[in-house]
Amino acid sequence: MKRIEAVNDFVIKFANVNGTGSASANNMFAKALFRMGLPVSPKNIFPSNIQGLPTWFEVRVNEKGFLGRRGGIDMMVCMNPQSMAKDIKELESGGYFLYDSSKPLDLRLLRSDVTFIGIPLRDLCRREFSDPRQQQLFRNVVYVGALAALLDIEFDVLTGLVADQFQGKEKLITSNVRALELGYHYAAESIDCPLGIRVERRDAVGDAILIDGNTASALGAIYGGASVAAWYPITPSTSVVDGFDKYCKRLRI
Repeated sequence: MKRIEAVNDFVIKFANVNGTGSASANNMFAKALFRMGLPVSPKNIFPSNIQGLPTWFEVRVNEKGFLGRRGGIDMMVCMNPQSMAKDIKELESGGYFLYDSSKPLDLRLLRSDVTFIGIPLRDLCRREFSDPRQQQLFRNVVYVGALAALLDIEFDVLTGLVADQFQGKEKLITSNVRALELGYHYAAESIDCPLGIRVERRDAVGDAILIDGNTASALGAIYGGASVAAWYPITPSTSVVDGFDKYCKRLRI
């Protein structure tokens, strides 16, 4: 089997369950690559906002700055058993599939042209953390730590992100860094690292910032001089024009 090999040019997709705290961990991953000077394009995919249903987070990294979404997934990080069959099919031939091996993988899902990487995330968290809520949340942080070893991400960049996010909250910093270390050391000691796809530090982002669309819109409104940005929900049976008219009347415009 020929594995995908690339430096600073791949697409990774995270398959999670909505409401499990995966968004912050996935964003940490994208920010770490950005802090290493690599252009990244993260995309949150919410087919539903209902807790417990599938959600995906896709990141394209390309040091030349090509950040539009492209076909094909080079690596899948799957934390959702319900979507696993679909997620495995979506991988490119020669790709990598990371999953929680605390439970055996259904052999019917195996592909001979994909590298399967099992890490016992749940078991690692259960041994390290006694609180059930922490056990769930830190599974996500542990796989980010594992990805640091697998993709050659600079570990101090991740710990710096944790320190920034939880500034002044030493207990949270300590526990999150410990979760990162669990994943990093397990992957480094159990798997041949790095993989065929990996990252190297570059200086390719200049003075750019990494920001999501909602935050960018809000900042745009503020810098444009707006003091209030209102949103009026329009029901499916209401036309856009009628909805906007009612909105204006409410504001007495």
